[in-house]
Amino acid sequence: MTKSPRGPSSMPKDLSAPVVPTGPVAPVTRASDQSDFAMEHPHQNLDRAARAARARMSAGISAHSFIEAWTDWAQHMSQAPGRQLELIERAQRNALALMSHFSGTQGEETPPFAPKPFDHRFRHPGWQKPPFSIWQQSFLAAQDWWDFATDRLRGLRPEDADRTRFMARQMLDVMSPSNFPALNPEILEATVQSQGRNLAEGAVNFVHDAIKTLTQSRDPAPEGYRVGEDLACTPGRVVFRNALFELIQYVPRTAEVQAEPILIIPAWIMKYYILDLSPRNSMVNYLVGQGFTVFAISWCNPTAEQAELSLEDYRKEGVMAALAAVNTIVPDRKVHAVGYCLGGTILAIAAATMARDRDDRLASITLMAAQVDFAEAGELLLFVDESQVAFLEDMMWDQGYLDRPQMAGTFSAIRSEDLIWSRAVQRYWLGRQEVHTDMGVWLADTTRMPARMHSEYLRGLFLENRLSAGRFAVEGRVIALKDISTPMFVVATETDHIAPWRSVYKTQLFTDCDVTFVLSSGGHNSGIVNEPGNPRSRYRVSHRPEAAFYVGPDDWLEASAERSGSWWPEWAGWLSGQSSGVVTGRAKLGAPQFGLPALETAPGSYVFQT
Repeated sequence: MTKSPRGPSSMPKDLSAPVVPTGPVAPVTRASDQSDFAMEHPHQNLDRAARAARARMSAGISAHSFIEAWTDWAQHMSQAPGRQLELIERAQRNALALMSHFSGTQGEETPPFAPKPFDHRFRHPGWQKPPFSIWQQSFLAAQDWWDFATDRLRGLRPEDADRTRFMARQMLDVMSPSNFPALNPEILEATVQSQGRNLAEGAVNFVHDAIKTLTQSRDPAPEGYRVGEDLACTPGRVVFRNALFELIQYVPRTAEVQAEPILIIPAWIMKYYILDLSPRNSMVNYLVGQGFTVFAISWCNPTAEQAELSLEDYRKEGVMAALAAVNTIVPDRKVHAVGYCLGGTILAIAAATMARDRDDRLASITLMAAQVDFAEAGELLLFVDESQVAFLEDMMWDQGYLDRPQMAGTFSAIRSEDLIWSRAVQRYWLGRQEVHTDMGVWLADTTRMPARMHSEYLRGLFLENRLSAGRFAVEGRVIALKDISTPMFVVATETDHIAPWRSVYKTQLFTDCDVTFVLSSGGHNSGIVNEPGNPRSRYRVSHRPEAAFYVGPDDWLEASAERSGSWWPEWAGWLSGQSSGVVTGRAKLGAPQFGLPALETAPGSYVFQT
């Protein structure tokens, strides 16, 4: 028999019923599946346990996928004499460029090789002087050669070419001269100036981080960045709670408010307050100030006891239960639904299901850095294939969830130059403490992913791309994004490596409704938390009427004009345009007459779960 992730559940069948938890959140009751496969292979649990142990040691990365990629690349390269000749020529060209630059025969002032835009390892001016410039340029020349060597090759599977390039980059990053004190001018300068104090302080930082990693402990929030006091501090009350989430209603700040309320559905991969950081850059605070009645979901941080929570649970007992509560508190009004990242994906699923079932309670849909098609889901696809998903499933089967440190390792590896090696140099060789920011504190406030839900997400969406392919079923019936007729506001960010903007843009390809599309400057988080007054903010915006012809992303980019400033005012104006007018301020929070009293002060209790 197949082993269930954990023991029997005590979750009440009606997840949507308001509850006030007095202890650990209870899981959903589900029966273990009895499969023919399990009956024919009675010792499969031994295999799964062995894979789970290996997965913990490798941070959940399957070696098989990358070995297979190397093998595929090597075999095709060995049978491509033309590409081999090109590699020889590339090596000769790079070597000549280095010799010409350092001999001064070409009179060049600009080095022939430059770091990638997101690579900050060589910003110190000492890298422009020999001998450090020689080491830097030699490293970048090798990096250039490997990028060329791992380019797409006829017959080579594209995903294997991408994986091979990724692995080559990881190996080169280990050997970067910036990692070695004797080769890094910034470390040498700091050591001389501080008489070695930087090395002593770096050793203390290293020991501190090592202990945290071994004990899986976290530092307390620094002064000035306390959740509920400095962050997530927009006034409000929890007005609904079940085992999956708390619903927060925020106190209005204007005498009149828009008639239709806003429901924010954040991703459950992190805490909700990415959209309610400091008052100056809180999206929630901004919306309340613009005269909107705002509700936000604060998801629970699931434990091993909730391993069987499914993607359908997050739709039905999460999104739909929250929508029902909002409809009760603000009756006879449609709702502006807003989804961020994974919350946007589940909102799209919920909206398509509502459209199929002729449920017209949504006034508008806003999707922020959210994908509905995963064919071009960026570098995260490097970690998604059958072997990798099975590897993660076995680890989650054993522990009941995917822990945030295991996810963080994947995200960090994608930008290892900056997120791993530059950070290590700063903390361990230069002895510097990290500068605290509200977003940095939020990033460190980690969460977990339930085993069943994450498996369904990886397989159904990432691996099989069922939603945009018309093969995603809800309650036994397929849903279609083209059924959605509610106006959409879709936001993508320029440098997003989690939800690449061209992938987010394809929402227009799979829908026929009225769509306003915005491309914001910044990355997955900074492009969304892009408050007015930020001098670096800029965006592009376009409107596609209902049933209009599709325009590809590159053609759209060429035709669209860039605007300075934040996209938030553009969105607030659009939301107002989708509303029916204003009503007098809603001072009373919750609906106690309907069993939805104000339970406790925002940000509630779930946000503090560790």
